Amino acid sequence: QQMLMPREAMMYGTPPPALMNVPPAMGGAQVMFRNGPKSAAVMESPGHPQRSALLEEFRGNKTRKYELKDICDHMVEFSCDQHGSRFIQQKLEQATQDEKELVFEEVARNARQLMTDVFGNYVIQKFFEHGSQVQKHVLSKQMEGHILTLSLQMYGCRVVQKALEHVITEQQASMVRELDGHVLQCVKDQNGNHVIQKAIERVPAEHIKFVIDSFHGQVYTLATHPYGCRVIQRMFEHCDEAQTRPLLEELHRYTTNLVQDQYGNYVIQHVMERGKPADRSLVCSRVRGHVLQLSKHKFASNVVEKCIAYGEIKDRRALIDEITAVRRDGSSNLINMMKDQYANYVVQKMLDVVEEPQREAILVKIQPHMAALRKFTYGKHLISKVEKYMAMRDGVAEPPMSAGSSRGPQTPVSASSKTSA
Repeated sequence: QQMLMPREAMMYGTPPPALMNVPPAMGGAQVMFRNGPKSAAVMESPGHPQRSALLEEFRGNKTRKYELKDICDHMVEFSCDQHGSRFIQQKLEQATQDEKELVFEEVARNARQLMTDVFGNYVIQKFFEHGSQVQKHVLSKQMEGHILTLSLQMYGCRVVQKALEHVITEQQASMVRELDGHVLQCVKDQNGNHVIQKAIERVPAEHIKFVIDSFHGQVYTLATHPYGCRVIQRMFEHCDEAQTRPLLEELHRYTTNLVQDQYGNYVIQHVMERGKPADRSLVCSRVRGHVLQLSKHKFASNVVEKCIAYGEIKDRRALIDEITAVRRDGSSNLINMMKDQYANYVVQKMLDVVEEPQREAILVKIQPHMAALRKFTYGKHLISKVEKYMAMRDGVAEPPMSAGSSRGPQTPVSASSKTSA
């Protein structure tokens, strides 16, 4: 941690016991309070020696209406307290410029330590949201030389993300330059990946070329990584064709493996939902001939659903024909898939997207197997959908919802880290 210079050390006293020798990563901020005699209201609370009497009173008094001026000289201590931090955050949202400066004067001297504090980081974020350009610039200067360290820290990464959202382009560029040479380290880090995602989303392309360049030759490794798969998706969303095309070509070489990977399948789903027609057709071509096998796979079945829902018309028809075709012995993939815990969701999606004549033909094939289907616990959703479509056909019910299957959320959790309390 950055130590105070001798001149500054003379201006500020010793931190209260609550904040002494507590590593910032453990939720403590190394802070300095003003010297001078303490009034009775500012003396340490005998009931809780880790808090000043003022903070103890604030936490216990539910009737008094506090203002920012009431906690002068204690802004840092309040920022490091759960209730005090929330109070400052709420006040800053509606504060006058003078009130903001009152708070900023104290927290700026300890800003970098507060950035890595469990509660203090939220106060710093508020200044990036609601502070003046001068205040944002001061905070950004304090972050210089420490962007990588902050990006890899649980609370610091949130401050870096918020800064990238609110500082000017020149400051954005300066911040992300510090990550050059460390991109893959950040992508594979539980905290750093969120900073790389935010940089891809918010920083102009000419300033993050080195980020995209670092992905070349690494697409498969990143797409099959729990954090890397998120970053790859953000890249395909926000970068232009010139940047993404070489990486898409690299991705297509591994489609068959990726659709069966617990993380890679999300990247291929993303291509099906947002990709160009040629890319979607290429994915469908890798699925064709293997629909039954992939539909019965826990992860690949998600991709088959997306192919049915988002594929080009000719590709969808080819996949549906593969599912419904009847062999010489009278068997078909459809009957096999209906009874499978994963493939039945593909059948449900197929019923939602096919044209009416095809749907009717599929319903006719399913009906004789309804009794057997009821014996499977995971068959109830398909039975319900079939019955609704049959009732709709007979004019006695509304069509079922077709926004998605009933298997629940199918995307990785938390595309980006929370940046507010």
